[in-house]
Amino acid sequence: MCGIVGYFGEKSAVPILVEGLRKLEYRGYDSSGIAVMEEGGIRITKSVGKLVNLEEKLSNRTYNAKIGIGHTRWATHGRPSDVNAHPHMDCHGDFAVVHNGIIENYLELREWLTAEGHLFRSETDTEVLAHLVEHFYKGDLQDAVKKMLAKVEGSYAVVVLSYKNPDIMVAARKDSPLIVGIGDGEYFVASDIPAVLKYTRKTYIMEDGEMVTVSAKGLKFCDFTTGECIEKSVFEVTWDAVAAEKGGYEHFMLKEIFEQPKALRDTLAGRLNHDHVVLQEVDLTPKEVALFNKVAIVACGTAYHAGLIGKGLIEHWAKIPVEVDIASEFRYRAPLIDDKTLVVVISQSGETADTLAALRESKKKGARVIAITNVVGSSVAREAHDVIHTWAGPEIAVASTKAYTTQIEGMILLALYLTQAKGTMPKEWITEIISELGKIPDKAEIILKEGAERIKTLARYFEEVSSAFFIGRGLDWAVAQEGSLKLKEISYIHAEAYASGELKHGTLALITEDTPIIALATQRDLYEKTVSNVIEVKARDAKVIGFTFEGNTDLYKSVNEIFYIPETVNELAPILTVIPLQLLSYYVSVARGNDVDKPRNLAKSVTVE
Repeated sequence: MCGIVGYFGEKSAVPILVEGLRKLEYRGYDSSGIAVMEEGGIRITKSVGKLVNLEEKLSNRTYNAKIGIGHTRWATHGRPSDVNAHPHMDCHGDFAVVHNGIIENYLELREWLTAEGHLFRSETDTEVLAHLVEHFYKGDLQDAVKKMLAKVEGSYAVVVLSYKNPDIMVAARKDSPLIVGIGDGEYFVASDIPAVLKYTRKTYIMEDGEMVTVSAKGLKFCDFTTGECIEKSVFEVTWDAVAAEKGGYEHFMLKEIFEQPKALRDTLAGRLNHDHVVLQEVDLTPKEVALFNKVAIVACGTAYHAGLIGKGLIEHWAKIPVEVDIASEFRYRAPLIDDKTLVVVISQSGETADTLAALRESKKKGARVIAITNVVGSSVAREAHDVIHTWAGPEIAVASTKAYTTQIEGMILLALYLTQAKGTMPKEWITEIISELGKIPDKAEIILKEGAERIKTLARYFEEVSSAFFIGRGLDWAVAQEGSLKLKEISYIHAEAYASGELKHGTLALITEDTPIIALATQRDLYEKTVSNVIEVKARDAKVIGFTFEGNTDLYKSVNEIFYIPETVNELAPILTVIPLQLLSYYVSVARGNDVDKPRNLAKSVTVE
């Protein structure tokens, strides 16, 4: 999410910054801006909306700057607006900052800086960085940036300019990508390689904990914690421009699947204390939560499947009855909701028409509405009473992947929030769940690093088939429905998901030796029953691929192939289980020659006479 570009050289900076931002438009954004070093000070121009809006503002002015920074913003803190767009400045306009990522402790820092006399202009978490640099500046920009970073908790790629040190640029990163390009007497800083490919293919890939100082003398890399200098090797980019946009991945879908560990970390950022969940965007008192006699979850497609998982968690943990509705059906069944109903709407874009209509209908009936959405300032986010933002960043591929796993996280956070308020589970249990939840991003990374090749080999079972079935019980059934949707959405294989116990009620008639079965068995309390259903399909010579928890060697006796999910508690397993299913649908689709980033052109399959 978001794009960063910086330029330091002898050419006019503005055209280079704008061109770099244009190359990063594919990342998604809602506003843009630049800051350049002019003789009279740092000059900032920014605009909400598309890059052409910024270009129109720039066309009315003359710039001589040869140093500058630019940014395309995907809103996380504060709605999309000119004021909230990057770059951000300090009180006196001496420092300009662009930032990707999330500052977890920004509220605490903002309160402290306000007490110190700093004046804030925006709603963003990023602005605290500019004021921190101002606070610590004592004549050395590098030192001020180091001290600023020592105070910050969260993820960031950050670039800083200072009119008090106009001959240098300082950048640093932690958990958010940043690269430095080397030209002929010029340097480029960017969040992604496409921004610099027009000018150079020689780059340095910055690692977590590294800071770089850019000056006319060259580049100086150091560890911003220890101050030790770092020697780095040049990375020569061999990709073309299109491949560079995909980060070297073959398709955007694969790139977005591999972005999930970061998206999961970002969505949890600042929301987990050791023994409780913090949801600053949700303003419900324990007394108000106690008055709810029902929760209604409303969503479409993939978001609906996240809602199914939310139902299981809220009922199990918070002991509140939950209904889950497809948004397009919700209004037409005359739902029984009132001021004692909590309605949860889930939408990646925040603009899903049916979901938005359900939200409005719920508010008319007096219900309290909480939205789980990926887009700050969207219609759903604006109209709901409370919002839990999933910080997944934009999805370019047609199939939703990282939005889904972060929506599950959003449901987990909400379920824990309601559980805390009602006191329905012991504090020790909540502490354990929170501890395990914090480990999920790392475990997702393990699946992607160690399991992708294994999934690629399993995809061979699906290359020639016309139909497949997904089965599971409890939360596994909810995940099975999402796995089924992904497979048919991009591979165009007919796929269905069934609760395992339903197979004997007619579906077994469709299972043959040519029908692969994906059996999910990660829920320990339902494991034995799931295995008995697997044995039923094996009796019909079906090829069964089992997905189960690490260390469970028993399932090998009943399946043809097995994939292990890293160990975690039952309720968190869905996040991890769906990732190999996403990979499976991707590799099957590629093997069948489909363009996984685009929907099928239905017009080609229709003959008009």
